[in-house]
Amino acid sequence: MFSRVVTAALQGLEVHFVQAEADVSNGLPGFHMVGYLASEVKEAGERVRAAIRNAGYPIPVKKILVNLSPADIRKRGTSYDLPVAVAVLMASGCILTTSTEEEKRWLAEKVLWMGEVSLDGKLKGVSGVFPVISEAKEKGFQICVVPKENEAEAALAGGVRIIGAETLQEAIAWMEGRCEREGAVETIDIAQRLSEARRTRTVEDFADVRGQEAARRATEIAVAGGHNLLYIGPPGSGKTMLAKRIPGILPQLTPEESVALTKLYSIAGLLRKEHPLITERPFREVHHTVSRPALLGGGVYPHPGELSLASGGVLFLDELAEFPKAILETLRQPLEEKEIRLIRSTGIYRYPADTILVAAMNPCPCGHFPDRNRCRCTKAQIHSYLGKISQPFLDRLDLCVEVPQVPYQELKATKKGESSECIRKRIEQARQIQKERYKGLGFTNNAAIPPALLTHFCTLGKKEEAVMHKAFERLSLTARIYHKILKIARTAADLEGCPEIRTRDLMEAIGYRMPDQKYWGKSL
Repeated sequence: MFSRVVTAALQGLEVHFVQAEADVSNGLPGFHMVGYLASEVKEAGERVRAAIRNAGYPIPVKKILVNLSPADIRKRGTSYDLPVAVAVLMASGCILTTSTEEEKRWLAEKVLWMGEVSLDGKLKGVSGVFPVISEAKEKGFQICVVPKENEAEAALAGGVRIIGAETLQEAIAWMEGRCEREGAVETIDIAQRLSEARRTRTVEDFADVRGQEAARRATEIAVAGGHNLLYIGPPGSGKTMLAKRIPGILPQLTPEESVALTKLYSIAGLLRKEHPLITERPFREVHHTVSRPALLGGGVYPHPGELSLASGGVLFLDELAEFPKAILETLRQPLEEKEIRLIRSTGIYRYPADTILVAAMNPCPCGHFPDRNRCRCTKAQIHSYLGKISQPFLDRLDLCVEVPQVPYQELKATKKGESSECIRKRIEQARQIQKERYKGLGFTNNAAIPPALLTHFCTLGKKEEAVMHKAFERLSLTARIYHKILKIARTAADLEGCPEIRTRDLMEAIGYRMPDQKYWGKSL
């Protein structure tokens, strides 16, 4: 006998629907699986046979052939266990299914199955459920059968009925006796959940930061416009402290951004079982020992890396000069294109890289340059240390700000600085201005303005043009840095609700390239 059920395969962010076909016939007894399978999928045959037997169903002593079609798509992961078990049981006649051809066709075309099966017949959760269920809803599937662990995640898609089963017996019982086409469909109000999460979250506050007004201002501009930021200064001056307070000033996720992030984290297997929806913008801190595949994504079967997992939020690289130069250089193209393309023989895998890169570093190995009273590094050591950061990589960092040591008087001051809540409100207002300005253009913040539209959105008056021309010549700026200065000036104006770029906005933006010139632009 022959039977067929539907499951799905993930290739990067793309969902491909797969037919799990089973044929049980006379011949030499055996269990064979074909269809371009990874090793863990080939092992499903042994898991499924033991699970079926321990669940109380007989295994026919016949030739069992399972095909996962189409055969040109690589199948990996353990989510194929459940559909394979169901297809084999249907083909062997061990379970009672619907009798009419119409109902059989509906079962094979409108019901999707996912889940790992343990040897005792229990269903275990798998990764990638949310993007699969979302795509299944778009393709007209009516019911999705998943492990109980994945039920909350699957329900986020809405518009499709979710059957959460704890065991193989429960999934089969639904097929045999309760295979109704109608049923309750949970509707998830994502916007409401995002608002609730915002009210209940706790984050570190900028009010705890003493002094560092220039660094605070640079941080606000970076977040408001989506610009990359570099802190440079001696150890203990507050660089890491500033960076770790950025989550408190990030604007709230939109429902669309939340869904996109949840899909990405589902594929990476990083969702919480009880509360799977991603409600906060990510803040990913990466140690300098990170490998290239872990940072950018990759591996034999490509997976999203830290850069992709930080999309919509912040990727923080502390002690930037301690990262291998080769690792930093690989970030240049993704930071520019806001996308990572991993090319493999099996296809091209695309992952998002739309993140704000925030980095922090010391100016020399001991951390005290250019204070020669305290710095004990040689010129060669300083050159070697700063040389780990190439000029092309620096060009991708929109703002560079010095973070000096905080004076004792400011440390002991009782008056607190401006809170994260006040800063966040200004940032959200600036983001709203940008969103309305770029409506329908495919981007939403100033950092993403393409060069072709810069003259339209970042127009300079005669006075501002003269200032920009003088700075360009005197500082020997590149075209990329020139564009970034215009974008930063545009953000500075947006924070004050000004429709035009003023001279002070432009001067402030140029000032954020001064540390770059100080440390890398001339001989020590």
